[in-house]
Amino acid sequence: MSVLSDTIEQFIKELMSEYEGKIELQRNELAQHFNCAPSQINYVLATRFTPEKGYIIESRRGGGGYIRVLRLSVDESDHLFRLVTTRIGESISERDAHDVICRLVDSKAVSRREGALMSAAVSDKSLGIPAMLKDRVRAGILKQLVLVLLSEEET
Repeated sequence: MSVLSDTIEQFIKELMSEYEGKIELQRNELAQHFNCAPSQINYVLATRFTPEKGYIIESRRGGGGYIRVLRLSVDESDHLFRLVTTRIGESISERDAHDVICRLVDSKAVSRREGALMSAAVSDKSLGIPAMLKDRVRAGILKQLVLVLLSEEET
């Protein structure tokens, strides 16, 4: 990981915590602040602030353009159900599964310990099966883990 990308990500997350999960940024101003190209800001936003990680990015180009970053809330079991049915699907890579789990931890839907256990359960190291089957098996395991969370919330 790029140190600059990590720094930009942390800066944006700190701003978001100050402004209750919603901020508007000027891409060029942010690029000047970090002495980098605007494309570096685009890269960070595209890779670190995705819906899987719990963010929505809105932008408007032009002179008065902006980038709006919104943090999604995961307070409802309905969102978790949608996560299981749409995001996880029939197969999921180890990286995408990790992003989903990080989102659940960041939103406090699961504890850090539970997240670590979930990550261990769906890691390539845990799945001692042929590579072509891992993503499908991982999706099934992750779905079950999230569904258990749903059932625990309802009780």
